[in-house]
Amino acid sequence: MGDRLKLGIVGCGDIAGYTAFFAHLNRGIELAACCDISIERAEAFASRYGIRRTYSDYAQLLDDVQLDAIYLAVPHHLHNRMIQAAVARKLPVLSEKPITRTLSEGLEVVNHARQAGVKVAVNYQYRYDSGCYALARAVQEGAIGEVRYARINVPWHRRAEYFHASSWHQTIAQAGGGTLLTQGSHFLDIALWACGQRTIRANGQVTQRVYQDVEVEDLAMGIIELQNGALVEVCSSMAAASEQPVSIEIYGSKGTAVYTNHPLPRVHFRGMRVRQAQPPVWGVHALQRSIEGFRRWVAANQEYLVPAEAALPVLAAVEAIYRSAASGKTELVQPLEPLEAAQGFH
Repeated sequence: MGDRLKLGIVGCGDIAGYTAFFAHLNRGIELAACCDISIERAEAFASRYGIRRTYSDYAQLLDDVQLDAIYLAVPHHLHNRMIQAAVARKLPVLSEKPITRTLSEGLEVVNHARQAGVKVAVNYQYRYDSGCYALARAVQEGAIGEVRYARINVPWHRRAEYFHASSWHQTIAQAGGGTLLTQGSHFLDIALWACGQRTIRANGQVTQRVYQDVEVEDLAMGIIELQNGALVEVCSSMAAASEQPVSIEIYGSKGTAVYTNHPLPRVHFRGMRVRQAQPPVWGVHALQRSIEGFRRWVAANQEYLVPAEAALPVLAAVEAIYRSAASGKTELVQPLEPLEAAQGFH
């Protein structure tokens, strides 16, 4: 690798545009190529961000261009095979969440990447959000005492265009799930990371309150039991009449930590004074920090907050909520002991 990380972008939709914007501003990154099934969209994307090489075929991109890493912003059902193809070429990957459509696929990716010695990361960017990071570190360090319970509310709004413009969002086969997997998992990841406990079992309900012509849910509620007996409640929605602030509340034996993202990300501690930790990477936005964190991981082996194995616990919890919603019963969360032990879960 030279002085700059040569990054290829695969998938030229909305989230890739935000990522390309911050990567373009990063002096340590060169946007070397982009790929989309629509060559016209790839060319327009390349023109916008000063990218010289465009492709409509992912395999050709991997064969033609000397890259240092790949960023994937593609439908969920493509994550597994695209990550595996990059790993086979010893090419580090930053994938949009979830790591894969299913937990079994995620385990395949993690095991393959470990065997090949290739770095694979998942862009759960809120670990780099200043408020989420401060909340998580305070809870991990015992500032609020023993965690008793947590509540997460993601009252978001999506228009019909969300499903019509990207039809893969509509189906279980391609998306894997709806609002809980696609939006809510961001903040469930933060709560589980903060609590540092294995998830044991889950209860859940999902429904289509607004968009009844699609397969995936636009409203999901779940309760997850942690190994220490604490309960985590999550509500994720696309069905709010208008977008509302996200909140994460974690209640401990000494006090409470409350996160909100409006008007700016912040966390309040009730019942104690806490010196708030700062994210390990500078930036004005969580996505900007996440991209720089990935660059440092690849270029200098500095810790990235979401290596692939760290994204599995939240996927396991989401799958258990979905199974519970289907069965009407409490469902066990698939154990991930070796991986969770490596990530500090206990």
